[in-house]
Parts: sequence; C-alpha cells; structure tokens
Amino acid sequence: MTKTTEAIVETLEALDVEYVFGYPGGRVIEVLDELPDSSITLVRPRDEREASVMAEVHGRLTQGPGVLTGQGPWIGSLGAIGQMEARLSSSPMVVITEASERGQYSTLAPYQQSRGDYGGLDLPNILDSITKEHWFPRSGPETIRSLQLAFKHAVAGRPGPTAVILDGDAVHEELTGDATPPVWDATAQVETWKSAPAAGDLDEAAAALADAERPVIVAGNGVHAAQAYDELQATADAYDAVVVTSYLGKSTIPETHELAGGVIGSFSHEGANQLVSDADVLCVVGCRLNPMDTNWQAPSFIRPDEQTIVHADIDARNAGWVYPADVGLVGDATHALAGLAERADDDAGAEPEAARDRAADASEDFHAPACDSDASPIKPQRAVKEIEAVVDAGTIVTADSGNNRFWLLNYLQTPGVRTYFGSGGVGGMGWSVPAGVSAALTTDRDVISVAGDGGFAMTMNSVETAVEYGVAPTFVVLNDTSLGMVRQMQEADGDIAGVEFHDTDFVRVAEAFGAVGERVTDPDALATALVAAKERRDVPTVIDVRIDRDEAMETELTSSFYEEVGGLHE
Repeated sequence: MTKTTEAIVETLEALDVEYVFGYPGGRVIEVLDELPDSSITLVRPRDEREASVMAEVHGRLTQGPGVLTGQGPWIGSLGAIGQMEARLSSSPMVVITEASERGQYSTLAPYQQSRGDYGGLDLPNILDSITKEHWFPRSGPETIRSLQLAFKHAVAGRPGPTAVILDGDAVHEELTGDATPPVWDATAQVETWKSAPAAGDLDEAAAALADAERPVIVAGNGVHAAQAYDELQATADAYDAVVVTSYLGKSTIPETHELAGGVIGSFSHEGANQLVSDADVLCVVGCRLNPMDTNWQAPSFIRPDEQTIVHADIDARNAGWVYPADVGLVGDATHALAGLAERADDDAGAEPEAARDRAADASEDFHAPACDSDASPIKPQRAVKEIEAVVDAGTIVTADSGNNRFWLLNYLQTPGVRTYFGSGGVGGMGWSVPAGVSAALTTDRDVISVAGDGGFAMTMNSVETAVEYGVAPTFVVLNDTSLGMVRQMQEADGDIAGVEFHDTDFVRVAEAFGAVGERVTDPDALATALVAAKERRDVPTVIDVRIDRDEAMETELTSSFYEEVGGLHE
C-alpha cells in the first residue's frame, strides 16, 4: 500500500511539478523524506520568507502553481509575504504545510501547535486571510483530494495562492485505493477552462473602440497572467489605440513599440497619464485600477461622465469596481482581446499616424537629463539607463519596493514582453532578490535583480541560494545607505527615526556567499560591471552601486494628477 506522504509526492510528479520551494520542519519533513526518490528538486533557501517569494515568482512566470512547503508557524508568518504578493498579484501558488500536531495532545496545545485549539496558534485562520482557498483534511484520501483541488483553484479564474494543512495523523495513513468518495486521476481532477466575454458585450465594446478618436488601452497584470501579449498588440494595431500599462502591467507590450505610451500612476510617466486623461475611449484590460494607478482617483484623470470605459477582467467584481464601466468584458484577457481584434474592420479606430505621434511624445518620458549625467555618486536615473543598455528581449528584470522601483519603471524602457516584474501586489521590501533567483531557476534566462540597500539586506541570503543551485543572476544594489523613500519624506534631517543604515560592505558579503562582488561609484564603471556580470554564466554577481542620495524621487516623478489630490499618500 501507499502512504499519504508517498501519494502527495506522486501527485506532484503527475502534475509536472519541477521545483518545491521550502524549508524542512514539522510534519513536512515526512513529505520531504520522499523527494530524493522523485523527479522533483527541493529549493531550500535560508528561510520561509525567501522560499515563499521564490514560489510566487515561479508561479507568476510559468502560470502553473509554484509550490511552497514548510512548518505551519513559519509558513503562516515568515512565509506570508510571498502568499500575500501572490494573492494581490494573481500568481498561482500551492502551499503544503502542517499544524505541528502531536496526536491526542492537540487540545493541550503542545509546542508550536497551529491547529487553532485553545492555547495554540490558529494557522487555518491565518491562511484563510491570505489565500484564495485552504483545506485541512483529516484523512489520507481527503489529503490527496485537497491537494488536487488546491492545484485546480490556484489557476481557476483569477490565479492566486491556495493551501493544504496536513493533519498530524493523516500523513502516516496507508491509502487502500477504495476510498469513498474516490480519489480521481490528478491531471483530470485539476483541469480548468478559461471563460470568455459574452458576444454581445464584445460587439458593444468593439463598436465604441471603432468610433473612437483617441482610444487608449490600459494593460494590467491580467495580460501577464493570461500571456495575452500577441492579442494586446493585435487589438492596439486594429484600433490604432495607444497602450499604457499599470505598474504590474509593465512589459505586457514592448515599451519600444510604436503604440506604447508608458506607465500610468502616481509616480509614473506624465505623458502616459495625460494620454489616459485625453482619451475619449478607455479599454482597461486585466487591471483593477487601484489608487496608485489612478492617481488616487484625481477628478481630472479618469472621468466616467465624459469618457467611454470598457473594462475587461476575469473577475466580474473588478469590471466597473472603481469607475462605472459602459461595457464589462468578463473573461480571460486572451479571449477579450482576441474578440475585440476580430471585430475590427479596416476603418476601425483612430488616425494611425496621430496615434503613433501621441505614443512617441509620451515615450519621451523614458528619458531625463539626469540619465546622461556622468556625476559620481551615480545618479539613479543614469544607473537605470546603464541597466537598460544590457537588457534585451530575453532578459528579466525584478524590482524591489521603494525608490528603486520608481526609478526603474520610469527610465527602464523594456524591449520585450514579460521582461519586467515587481513587487506591486502587497509591495514588500526584500522581494527582488529571491525573485531574481527564482526567475533564473525557472526560465534559464539572464536575470537582473534590482533593490535598494535596505531591501537587498533583508533577503541577501538568497545570493547564497543562487550559488548553491548554480544560477547566475546579477544583483544590483542602488545604495544610498538609507531607507531612501522614507528619508526623503523628512522635512529636516532626523525628523523620522530609523532611516539611516550602517554602511555594509556588500562586496565582502557577496564573496562570503561564493558570489562575485564589486562596488562602483561612477557610471562608466557600472557599465563595465554590468556587461561582465552578464557574461559570467557560472556564478552570480552583486554590484554595489553608490547612488546620489539627494536625487529626490517624489520631487522628480510625482504626477501632476497626484498633486491635484494632495501628493504623497502613505
């Protein structure tokens, strides 16, 4: 007979799981005991936080669930960051954890128990607040059925994280094969189907776009989730619509495309924001229009009483959630965009040259005078342009939270689709470093991970994980020896506690992990270091970039629409 733990691993193999990201502990050890005899590789970073981010990014890049495992108390605490990001960034993810139960002692709340009984932690409640669905099966057959459902629901509809909490006794149970209800074939049980918008709604939306003089498409993370890149470009071409993106939608269209107009939002491209404001028809695809995307709903930015709004989203709740929509297209972005493109005739849309001129004018915001500065310390704008110089259509860039994120989204003009990803769901610091490792493992592509010194220090252990697993991303630290975004909120030095950092020697840190480390203080040295790092295929590189800490992101990048509602909201 087969034990439950063996059946769990067999199910993972049947579902073509390549990597499990996690840390041994609790009853999960008994699952990991089965992995060496399987085709699955365990990626074990130094803690559950980094493992959770790696699993989230694996899911985001593959659109198959990234698998996270570990002991319950730490999956519900340290491991929450990746699960929260997965929930808000629509990344499919399956969590396999446990409650650290000890048989009949559960009601006495033994050490580390997380079942939720008196005196223990309530892991089910924790996971209920950050996952789409969770299961706490109490038998072997229930455990396997729950695992199958976790994979199904992680990708069904709007993707996200799901969790299975293993029972302390069920992991030892022998499966007989005659359970009632039965355990079905895993690949058959997890099958899902994509939804498509109603034909009448597509007809109405297509008619609005066809009659538009200044149509604009707002592409969000849903285009990434559906991998609807060809359909997005086909729709833009069919209606001569300029494409702008949300932060999470960056690189859904090459930003060098003649119809690409940049990124919208509070600290984004002024030209892209003006395109949205000037549009007569807005087609929003896979974007919830969150407050930062909409400049905190500045009254002159999007105006439902003056503009026609078509809102396409896989979740019916999102279509018309923030602004009333004239037409809702409820379904997968691939089907929504393909349906619109198919309905366009030769006379649809705006004047082709005018649309391309508007996009070209807006795209000038990808450059600023500081991008050409030879100053030392390095201007962050120039640092981004040096990164851009080594980014091709096959390179993935991961961006952390804080000022570095906004410098990147404004001045890194991505040359291909699916090349830029950031922590824009929950937006946690420390995301970019493990994200870069996961991207390198998942895709075998060149990867550049960018973070500030604060975010890098949070998860720099992931550099060692890259060394251990034989991948070679480039880690760029935009270092101003401070928590830069918060420091720049001060009215005077010292107004806010906790913003200054000790000047850590990240070169020695990198070398201690087995990576190459280099500190650069001028732009030409950065250019040379980035090229060398990209060519270094056998070992990761950490480049400590000393940037001008007086370049104020808020002053440089705040949208005029954002100023309209009072500026920085935190």
